Formats: sequence, structure tokens, C-alpha cells
Amino acid sequence: MRLRITRRRLDPRLVLGVVVGCASLAAATVACSSDDSPRGFEEASASDSGASLPSTDAGTTDATTTPATDASTADAAKFDASALPISCENGASCATAITTTLAEGFCVILQDATVACWGENMHYELGRGADAGISDSANPARVEGLANIVTLEHSCAVDKDGGAWCWGLGPWLRSTTAFVTAESAPVKLDIPPAKKVSAALFSETKGAACALFDTGVSCWGSNDNAQVAPSDTLTTPNATQAVTPVALGSSSPVRDLTVGYASFAIHEDGTVSSWGNNPTIGRVSSLFPDAYPRTIPLSDVTMVSAPYGDICALSNGVPYCWGDPRGSLGDILERALPSPVVFPSGVTQIASTSRSAGNFSYPVRVCAIDEKGDLLCWGNNSKGQVGDGTTTYALEPVKVSLPAPAARVSTTSTATCAILTNGKVYCWGDNAQGQLGNGQLRVPSRVPQEVVLP
Repeated sequence: MRLRITRRRLDPRLVLGVVVGCASLAAATVACSSDDSPRGFEEASASDSGASLPSTDAGTTDATTTPATDASTADAAKFDASALPISCENGASCATAITTTLAEGFCVILQDATVACWGENMHYELGRGADAGISDSANPARVEGLANIVTLEHSCAVDKDGGAWCWGLGPWLRSTTAFVTAESAPVKLDIPPAKKVSAALFSETKGAACALFDTGVSCWGSNDNAQVAPSDTLTTPNATQAVTPVALGSSSPVRDLTVGYASFAIHEDGTVSSWGNNPTIGRVSSLFPDAYPRTIPLSDVTMVSAPYGDICALSNGVPYCWGDPRGSLGDILERALPSPVVFPSGVTQIASTSRSAGNFSYPVRVCAIDEKGDLLCWGNNSKGQVGDGTTTYALEPVKVSLPAPAARVSTTSTATCAILTNGKVYCWGDNAQGQLGNGQLRVPSRVPQEVVLP
């Protein structure tokens, strides 16, 4: 199929409070607010693209914005953005979900509902206990004490009973304001039964976390990016805060949640509420940061990838990306609003570059899986992390050669891993910390290598 990707004409009001620029990568793959449309885009109004702009002030808490659609959009067939199913072979090691650690490493949920991790272990990101030390590992092994896990993001997992567990630097983001340097094994968080926990680190001593409950979303940790509560409600605005409910201002239940420099809640109706760092929030706001959740100008959203400041989302199968101004040599300018990415087909999964906290030395990179299971990556390739056998910067999406269709994908600054539809995991890129999980530490690969799962 050929996907019609459109570009939104920006309202002149958008110049107030934000600056929108084009990075070197964006110039080739992302629509910018200029008069020249990049190859693959067609001029269209906001209603043609299925996105509209917020019409009320972002600083209020009693109103929400739902992206408007016209008749042509409403009548158009919805793209099935469901991820391809994973079918585990009998007796074979198999992964069903994948995420990065909060460093150069990866974790997966295995078919027996346990968790295995590999890669960097400087702060016990692998969760193997104090006896294992802090040595990096290219050999995936199970995280100590976890069972019946249903959701996993970074170094936090939730079991079938709603118990939330974190390890590494994550556990200091607990419901109390007590500081814990690191935990070598999972610690159960003192919160009600949860559906998911997502956390981000801003430094080794600061970070924020949010949990999704049946009743809504609550956050805790550092309030530097106003992800826990409005600063004017706190005695010490940037201090570590206890668990605080977030007033999302939307009647639609939340079905997914992810936290970076900004937090994003995906609602059942396909809208997304964001709050936190601006411009990372991806919407017009005069607040820096913005503690008041409001909807971003996208509809029919199925997933958001939000590692720190580089954000991508899928809206009816179309990738949209935006980011903050941090990056090497000005690589990432202020791309404050979602811009559609030129892509040859509909997308079911997307992963934007996950950077280690405080590490902005690597330019942006994105990988996406289309409806057929083809995996394409573009952007920084200095470590071979695009997977095309070279180290040449990929200005356009490059197909990665894999032995079976891809179902899930995850990226760190220097490596990429994908779960195939048969449950096998392949990784490529740098291997200085064992990111490839193939038992060979510090042996990089520019093409996919199979991970040796436990």
C-alpha cells in the first residue's frame, strides 16, 4: 500500500511561545513549517491530516482539546495499527515484550512471564542482585525474584496482581521522599495495584515516575519538569514529591502511559494528554514547563515513544516526531510540534532514540515497523545501529534485513534490538556494554545478531 502522508499548515498563532525549526534529519524526513514540502508530502489543511490545534490557553485545568476531524477523515478507513502477534515455538526461548533499561541495555518479558536483561550494569540495571556486582553483561539472565509480569518499561515491571517492582536507579522514585542510590534487585513499590509504571532519570539523583491505575494516573519524584504537580501548589517546587494524583482533564480512560522529560497518557479515545518539559510536550503552551495536562494535536494515537527529549507517536499508522533543543552540533533544534514522517507504508511500532540520562552526544535515530513486519531505521549510524551494514548517517528509512518479520523494536543511543514474530530477539550496533546480548562483550556488529535468551 502507499500511505498518503500530509503536512499541516501551521496557524500563525503558533509562533507565540514556541520556535519551530528543522534539524538536519528533519529536513530529510520530517515536515517543517516552510513553504517547500519535502518529498513524500502533499499540501493539506489541518483537517485533511486528521489533526487540529488547541484553541484554549494551555495554562488552564478545566478544559481539554479534542482534535477535530472533517467528513473525509471520519469516513476514511482506520488503519489497523495492532502490533504483529508473537508466536513462541514449543520449548524455545521466546520474548514477548522489549524495553531499554535506563542505560545502554535491554530487558524483555519471556514467555514464562519472567524478565531477562543484558547490557550496562553500572547502577544494577540488570537486577541480578548484589552478589553479581556491577559488571556489564552480554549474557541475558533473569531479573531476581520477578514472576507473572504483564507490563515492563525500563527497570520497572508490574505483575498480574498489580504489584509494581523497580530496580537499579528506579527504586528511589518511590512513594516517599527518601533517597536510595540504587537497588541491586527489584523492590516492590508502596503504591496501590497498578497497570503500568514508567520512569525517567534526569541525573543519578533526580527523576520522575508515573503509575497507571484503574482510577487514573499518579506521579512522584523530582518535580523539576513539573510532572508531579504545579509548582505553585508546592512549598519546595523542585524537591522530590510523594505520590500525587494527576488531574488529566479528560473523561476518556487512560490505556497507556510513558514518561520522559514530559509525560504522555494515551486515552481510550485515541487522544493523548501531555505535561512536563516544554517543548517536549508537543503542543502550544506559554508555560515552561507546563504542569497542566492537555491534549496534543494528534488523534487516533496508538503509541508514544518518549525517551527523554526525542518523541515519536503513531497517529492512525502515520509516524509523527518532535523534540527538544538538546543535541550535538545543533542536530536537534526546537521541533516543538508533531510533524509527520515520510514513510512508505503504515506503521505499527516506533522507537525513538533512548539516551542515557545527561548524555546528549548522539544525534536522533528512529526505527519503525510497518504492517508487513518490515523494520526500517534512520538517523545516527555512527555505531552501526541503523543495521544496514554501514556507519553512514541514514537520511531516509533503511530496511533492516531480518530472518523473520519484526513485531517489536527498542533503541538505545548506540544499539537497536527487535523481537521477531517467532519470539527471537536480534540486536545490532555498539556492544561496549554487552548491548547485543550474544555473549560477546565489546564485539560490535553493523548487522543483526541473535540474542541468546535464557
